[in-house]
Amino acid sequence: MRQVVAAVIERSDRRLFIAQRRRDDTSPLKWEFPGGKVRNGEKLEDALVREIQEELGVTLAKSREIAQVRYRYANFPEELEIHFYAAQLGEGELTPRTFEQVAWVLPKELSQYDFLAANQELIAHLATGKIKPGEVLENL
Repeated sequence: MRQVVAAVIERSDRRLFIAQRRRDDTSPLKWEFPGGKVRNGEKLEDALVREIQEELGVTLAKSREIAQVRYRYANFPEELEIHFYAAQLGEGELTPRTFEQVAWVLPKELSQYDFLAANQELIAHLATGKIKPGEVLENL
């Protein structure tokens, strides 16, 4: 099983950061939350920090796991275990490096984007307010 981490980043205006995969990537032009594969021996939180630095050029101030999903894509040999984290960015300017395009959207707008299938349950929880990333991080 392959472990993956993803950051659900919420601004103070409640908008969430989403990113579109490049057209030459696997699952081309699908939307996702930034993140990626956990390396062998790497802690989940360390992988999240590394992936956000690589993909967005910023550090994380804090994070907390908010959801976990196991999913197997038909065209991928391994089952994925995806760990979603509510995340707050640290200092630095957000500079998307690995995406076709990015957007800041309200939770209720998430359904208007073609997300990866493994994200659907989380999308529903975010859209209905069952999960509020900003509130999860308030007490850290």
